[in-house]
This record gives sequence, structure tokens and C-alpha cells, in this order.
Amino acid sequence: MTIRKPNELEIEKILTHSPQSIFEGTLGEAKATIDKAKQLVEPLLRKGSYYLISTENNVITGWILIGGSKDQFSNKTIGFIYELFVLDEYRGRGISKQLIKAGVEQLKKEGYLEVRLSVFEGNQAIKIYESMGFKNRTITMSISL
Repeated sequence: MTIRKPNELEIEKILTHSPQSIFEGTLGEAKATIDKAKQLVEPLLRKGSYYLISTENNVITGWILIGGSKDQFSNKTIGFIYELFVLDEYRGRGISKQLIKAGVEQLKKEGYLEVRLSVFEGNQAIKIYESMGFKNRTITMSISL
């Protein structure tokens, strides 16, 4: 497995899978189109966020979208994982962990002292994040009306 930055054609391929990534990441709450996924991702890319992809034999197996963000309370600059996704047929091989490790290491090299992410309660990825040292920092609560 190789982890690297994608080229423009590979970014377009990622974006074709982004609706599935959003759907799974939100546990089915958001059913995004490719256009909606682009509306979410393109501003991040313009502000300097970027993908790292994992490949096997030049075939994309997964990706992580990383970049900088600001803490809403302290205005402190932090590293942020915006998206993590592994294609169905490549799951269970440890690719997520390798992408997280590479993403965190890259953000560390860029000078970030902290990396955060957001994840829906009940998402299976929580176990992976916890196994890599991530801890709950905030909890968002809701009530249906």
C-alpha cells in the first residue's frame, strides 16, 4: 500500500464516492449528491486542505481529507481530519489506521499541536479513532421535535 497526495483526476474519482462517504459518515442522515459533496469539499481544498490517498497497484483504496481549522472558542489553530473513507472492497485491512497515522503525521510536520475530528455517535470508526489515541472532547446533543 502507498499513501500519497492524489492528482486532479484522482480527486475527481474521490468526489464520485463522496456521497457514499457522507451517507455512511452521517449514519444515513445525509443523502448527498456529487454536487453537494463538491460544495462541502471545494471550499476546504481552496483554503489549503488536501487529500491523502491509499493505493494498491495504482488503484485508490481509500482517502483522508486533512487541513487546518480554528477552535470556535479559543480561535486556536488546529489540525483537522474532515473525511476518512475506505472503499467497501478494501475494508478490514487496516487502511483506515494507516491513513489516520499518515494524516496525523503530516499535520504534525506542518506544525499543528493538536488534531481533531468530528464523528457521529454510533459510527464504527469511533473504535478506530479511540485505538489511535483520540478522546472525546465535546459532545453535541439533540432532541427531535
